[in-house]
Amino acid sequence: MEKTNETKNEKFLRIAEARTNKIIEMIRLLANCSNKNVYDYDKEDIKKVFDAIEEAVNIAKTKYEIAEGSGKKFKLR
Repeated sequence: MEKTNETKNEKFLRIAEARTNKIIEMIRLLANCSNKNVYDYDKEDIKKVFDAIEEAVNIAKTKYEIAEGSGKKFKLR
């Protein structure tokens, strides 16, 4: 599906929206694993899961922060 007249912003909005919705849905599915009648886990398991998710989010945020600052010129004074 090629969008020939699509601007860079339109492409970003389309893709970012779709990917964000996928991530939210996966988090909802992960929350389904909280049912102790079906699954067995402890606090350390949950900590590992959410630490990994938080690390991935922090890496993604950092990439955006770096991209925003990439247009700055280096100056000594």
